[in-house]
Amino acid sequence: MQLNENAAAPNAVISVESLSKRYGNKLAVDNVSFQVHSGEIVGFLGRNGAGKTTTMNMLTGYISSSGGSAKVCGFDILSDPFEVKKRVGYLPELPPLYMDMTVKEYLSFCCDIKHIDKAHHKSQMDEVCETMKIQDMRKRLVKNLSKGYKQRVGMAQALLGNPEVLILDEPTVGLDPRQIIEIRNLIKRLGKAHTVILSSHILNEVEDVCERVVIIDQGHIVAQDTMENLAQNVSGVTRMTMRVMGGDKQVMRAIHDVEGVTFVDELGVKEPGCMDYIVECVRNSDARKTLFYTMAKMNKPIMQLRPHDVTLEDIFMQLTTADNGESEG
Repeated sequence: MQLNENAAAPNAVISVESLSKRYGNKLAVDNVSFQVHSGEIVGFLGRNGAGKTTTMNMLTGYISSSGGSAKVCGFDILSDPFEVKKRVGYLPELPPLYMDMTVKEYLSFCCDIKHIDKAHHKSQMDEVCETMKIQDMRKRLVKNLSKGYKQRVGMAQALLGNPEVLILDEPTVGLDPRQIIEIRNLIKRLGKAHTVILSSHILNEVEDVCERVVIIDQGHIVAQDTMENLAQNVSGVTRMTMRVMGGDKQVMRAIHDVEGVTFVDELGVKEPGCMDYIVECVRNSDARKTLFYTMAKMNKPIMQLRPHDVTLEDIFMQLTTADNGESEG
């Protein structure tokens, strides 16, 4: 299912058209097209092996494409790879760190390979260290840093050179809850000055940070839109959470028999003497009145009835297929 595939626009910072990547007989990315516009934070989602990391690696110039085209800030990833690399800051899932360097040595090395003018090395490093709150870590060996600080150093190297585009692959993996919140807030702030592609398996993180999502499955883009539009277009049902006093299996059968109800299941006891149920109804139907009269007839008071918002997890599970046992690349 392809939802709202945007046509290229004048302010598209990243423009991908029919991009493909083949590894032998395996087509890891197949005819992918999408755009990311200036100032957007876009979530790039997919199961393991879906093609998202391969796509990001092609956009950064880490690997070449087998077909199609992609432009970053107007520069083609194949014909102008150096210009593309100057405009992209990339944080892979495993940060590209040199463990036997100090943080200062490592960031200085990254300045060199990014061809940042020597005169600007100190100011650039000062700026990214302040942004990532690693000023006190500069003289420490990278291998002696905690997982959280290693992740921060990886983010710092991506920010060197003040690139227009940031591509972040699992930036909060392995962090503790406080560190995750700090990185999420940082990404939101970075989105005010950069265009960001964020890949993450933590779907509520994507919901919290991203304005739009692109979902890839088995090498194909299956959806790209805002969360609100995806929820409206993808979900074929209306969900409610229903709390019934004295709920039992007979109550569950009665709920299931109500016209328009397609699914009901117990959620457990959340209040003494009551049972919570998840109730799914045909989209655009309203079974609340019938449910009220049905429970009243059974002398089973409804203590709570509220809509159940469609989550990104719901959308993701509906749009992506079951695991076929293949891995990316």
